[in-house]
Amino acid sequence: MTETPTYAHLGTDPVMASLIVRHGPCPFKPNPGARPYQSLIRSIIFQQISGAAATAIMGRFVGLFDTDFPEANALVAKDWEELRAVGLSRNKALAVIDVAAKTLDGTIPPHTDLSALDDEAVIERLIQVRGVGRWTAEMFLMSTLGRPDVLPLNDVGLLNGAQIAYGLETRPDAAAFTKLGEQWRPWRSVACWYLWRAADTKM
Repeated sequence: MTETPTYAHLGTDPVMASLIVRHGPCPFKPNPGARPYQSLIRSIIFQQISGAAATAIMGRFVGLFDTDFPEANALVAKDWEELRAVGLSRNKALAVIDVAAKTLDGTIPPHTDLSALDDEAVIERLIQVRGVGRWTAEMFLMSTLGRPDVLPLNDVGLLNGAQIAYGLETRPDAAAFTKLGEQWRPWRSVACWYLWRAADTKM
């Protein structure tokens, strides 16, 4: 792995240094071609169900429209019960329709406009959408906008990873995790990726 400022900084923490060696480079990077509208719909469909189930539902959802992915004006015109028929819960059906509506009215702007906003401003925009809470907005910051310094405080996987990696007796609470994460600034998103790997692999 070629040394970069990211890894040089995180590597000053011996635990992170070990995780970097074990798991290799973090894949997070900005994706200027990503559409916020499409990313949010995918996030909502994938919430709280297995990847296989979500992938199947996504396929049936897209199959309702004569296109690779429905445009917002086509989705907002759908009755939520049609979306229920392909496997979406009532709440998810209403949420994806709201994503379309909020895209059309400008609440969710294009990628270039969102990229000009700071993290909290992006979160403030996104949580106006039904079914999008702070955690979903933080995942959007990481995966769609490639923001390097996001620290989700209510992600159980992260907290489990921190407990495992740092050999803590108990899972840290939000305050303890915030304190632990100070040493990773300004690359807390990258540190999170390694903690997720720690949780998945038990180190």
